[in-house]
Amino acid sequence: MAHVTITLPDGSRRSVPAGTTVRTLMADLPPRVAKSAVAAIVNDEVVDLSFSLDADASLRLVTADAPEAVELYRHSTAHLMAAAVTALFPGAQCGIGPATDDGFFYDFIVSRPFVPEDLAAIEEKMKEFAKRDLAYDRRMLAKEEAKRFFDERGEPLKVQLIEEKGGPVVSCYGIDDIFVDFCTGPHVPSTGKLKAFKLLSTSNAYWKGDAKNQPMQRIYGTAFFSESDLKAYLDRIEEAKKRDHRKLGKELGLFMFHPWAPGEPFWLGKGTRLVNTLGNYMRAILAPEGYVEMRTPLVFNKALWETSGHWEHYRENMFLFEADEQCYGLKPMNCPGHMLVFGSEMRSYRDLPYRIHDQSVLHRYEASGVMSGLTRVREFIMDDAHIFLTEDQIGEEVERLLRLVQRVYGDFGLTPEMKLSTRPEQYLGEKATWDHAESELKKALASAGQAYTINEGDGAFYGPKIDFAVTDALGRKWQCATIQLDYQLPQRFKLKYIGADNTEHTPVVMHRAIFGSLERFIALLLEHYAGALPMWFAPVQAIVLPIADRHMAYAATVRDRLTAAGLFVELDERQEKIGYKIREAQLQKVPYMLVVGDREAEQGTVSVRSRAGGDQGARTVDDFMAAAQDEIARKGR
Repeated sequence: MAHVTITLPDGSRRSVPAGTTVRTLMADLPPRVAKSAVAAIVNDEVVDLSFSLDADASLRLVTADAPEAVELYRHSTAHLMAAAVTALFPGAQCGIGPATDDGFFYDFIVSRPFVPEDLAAIEEKMKEFAKRDLAYDRRMLAKEEAKRFFDERGEPLKVQLIEEKGGPVVSCYGIDDIFVDFCTGPHVPSTGKLKAFKLLSTSNAYWKGDAKNQPMQRIYGTAFFSESDLKAYLDRIEEAKKRDHRKLGKELGLFMFHPWAPGEPFWLGKGTRLVNTLGNYMRAILAPEGYVEMRTPLVFNKALWETSGHWEHYRENMFLFEADEQCYGLKPMNCPGHMLVFGSEMRSYRDLPYRIHDQSVLHRYEASGVMSGLTRVREFIMDDAHIFLTEDQIGEEVERLLRLVQRVYGDFGLTPEMKLSTRPEQYLGEKATWDHAESELKKALASAGQAYTINEGDGAFYGPKIDFAVTDALGRKWQCATIQLDYQLPQRFKLKYIGADNTEHTPVVMHRAIFGSLERFIALLLEHYAGALPMWFAPVQAIVLPIADRHMAYAATVRDRLTAAGLFVELDERQEKIGYKIREAQLQKVPYMLVVGDREAEQGTVSVRSRAGGDQGARTVDDFMAAAQDEIARKGR
């Protein structure tokens, strides 16, 4: 009988008969190690314990603490959930059920939408199947046999998936005799391994995410290896609900939405103040950096988008309309318009880098099912900029931008992490140009001493980019800033500058945004700070609280003096008790409450209460004003 050699992580080797399964090999390992294994990695591929070892290979067992374990565990739990759904809802059709960063989901076609009582019943059935410790059984079927099998079960979606994705022989997984699915796996050995899981919510979905396809019901859940980890996650979810920017935006009077303008926020008084504060902050940051602020049109003829390449690569994400028997589009980004600005006159190498900053409104068509508060909208503002530069200026400009990003995020108490996103499958230009552009960004990152990871295939269609993510108070990552290097648009728009050699050259363009969209950045800040924004960019920085009506005139003079000094200050004129006014101000997350009564009116002072620190004692108005202005200037550092 032929034997194969299996190399273990410690360098030891095992000679076993060809066809030996991983589970059989484990019998020679220490019981503690074997018992904790849920899968294995054979030659860098994650496989089931039932995997057949048919050739020499390296092997490492996957235990709960391995980085590959959580995805495997959650994918197996998704199948457990599907088994429970098909048991409770005969005739249900299964779509797909992948693991996600936070858990898993599975899509189903059922006769009616799921309700909360259904989730409770499904979860109980999952626990029942888990207690029975049912085996996950891998079955290899010829493609046509697998199609017939699922067709006879009344599951045309699985037949379609097998036709599209299956090879000559396809992999299917069963859970005992109660459930079977077309799936490449791998899975845990049995349902008994699945102990800490929770179903979270349901939503509408469509087959393959396309609204033209069959409507489906999606169930979201999560799973962990221990009850303590599950509880910690559920606690974070509850905290996230309290911090949800949609909830806070309504409570704090910042913004609203209306069904007649889907995906387009209405910025109310305080919210508009917040938008303007962030926009003006960015203007003040960029002016010394040599940026010229411009405002470019919102509507362009189709010819612009054909020239830029967006008509071919981005048209489905644009709002288009007819006027004067011609096709126009609302701009989804500023870059094509900025190309027209640069090309409007002949430039010299002495003009470069030429930096354009634009805070125009942008529009992108987002499907109704993916819009979510301020994080996914159809109308938004970017702190957008485009930098036209020579080839040899790239490294210095990227380093300059990296320092700028660090400074801006530091002012908001955030620390960015960097990813270099490389050439996607669909791209403009030549591969050699892309390779060169990616190399330039790598050199700039290395020169700046910045740590980064590679995000393969996630670049823009016109060039590679550096993406910046920040982690909020709940440990969630948010994608924000981006630096994109572009050799394509300058060529498509035939942009030129006169070089030192007195001949024409094509500039390179750098796209960059630091906040990203102001809407998404505001959502991040609201959730990171749970609505209690630092004073320097809070929409209301202080509120004056008169104790009685007779103190109203003095309270108004305090408000007016502070407002004249550039602070955002309001006056609570309601005929309510002072304790009520203080509680209301706390709920509104106002950084400072200035209580005024007889003594304060007589002495020209205010009794200061801090949102975080409570009673701060009496101060003159000038003292409070100076302290507030200092805190604003320091950005709370």
